[in-house]
Amino acid sequence: MNYLIVDDNKLARMSLRELISQTNLLEFAGECSSGAEAYQFITSQRVDILFLDIEMPGITGIDLMKSLPAKPIIIFTTAKQNYVFDVFDLNVADYLIKPVTPSRLLEAITKAEKIYKYRNATISSVEKEFIFLKDKKVLKKINISEILWIEAMGDYIKIHVPEKWYMAHTSLRLLEDKLPPEKFMKIHRSYIIALNKIDSIEDNVIHINKNMIPLADSCRQQLFEKINMI
Repeated sequence: MNYLIVDDNKLARMSLRELISQTNLLEFAGECSSGAEAYQFITSQRVDILFLDIEMPGITGIDLMKSLPAKPIIIFTTAKQNYVFDVFDLNVADYLIKPVTPSRLLEAITKAEKIYKYRNATISSVEKEFIFLKDKKVLKKINISEILWIEAMGDYIKIHVPEKWYMAHTSLRLLEDKLPPEKFMKIHRSYIIALNKIDSIEDNVIHINKNMIPLADSCRQQLFEKINMI
């Protein structure tokens, strides 16, 4: 698992990074000094665990969390205890009070690891022909050939197949890793499509089964290469 530190205090970032490095449990992905910078980082590349300061100028940690289309596992960090009730219902892994101690950090990382393993087990693939989607205590089989597109919806994903859809509590990135890359492509931070299900492409909109799916500018060239456009 990798991690990102978001804190407007440089010394706090350095201290936390040093503590995390001593655990030898996580891989450093980067650090950001503002919510706006972190939003760009998280929506453009993979982040597994987010150590997120709450009080920051401009976009607060809580505001950033709520704005993310696909959320990493979040561990809040703050110098004040009075935020504990504000984040209680936000479904975060843990809440660390600064200065962070090694024992509390290890406890938080352990909680994050358990969440990561659960998310990763939510969807499993078998020989790339179908996936099993975990819905509470039931495993539902979905043929990969039937998938039209997948969209991120907060902490959930929605898998569209002809005439119905399925929901799962996991991330778009984890599902992307389970799908054959020659058949599927992430064409927007919130969407993965089945390439052979595309009906047409018009400007920055992909049409599949009369549905319109946004195409990010950064993905256009790669998409055109994959579909052998002439």
